[in-house]
Amino acid sequence: MIVDDSRLARIVLSKAIATLQPEWTQVEAGSTDDALAIVDRQSVDVAVFDYNMPGRDGLSLAGELRERFPVMPLAIVTANVQDEVIAGARAVNATFVSKPINEETLRGFLSGAALRLRSAGK
Repeated sequence: MIVDDSRLARIVLSKAIATLQPEWTQVEAGSTDDALAIVDRQSVDVAVFDYNMPGRDGLSLAGELRERFPVMPLAIVTANVQDEVIAGARAVNATFVSKPINEETLRGFLSGAALRLRSAGK
């Protein structure tokens, strides 16, 4: 699942993920509330989302997803490279990925997520 209020950012993330993990099915949301509605309706194995969004931010989403899905691979993607944001990501066991996004910046997270999913039999 890709969550970002910017359509352009979702497109960039989607292309990078499709290149690195072409067999994965992607779903997109434009807000934290939309993302939570998606996970209520369907199974989601991995979530990559922006930190800065209107309403609730990415750390809020990470916290809610972590409570509901303790082992789901989560990545917070942002240009907001501040110690408190990085520490917040670590506190909820989410990977911090700095923008700008490209295949290289996502490769480590997606490789780890794929390995974790294979180990879980997904």
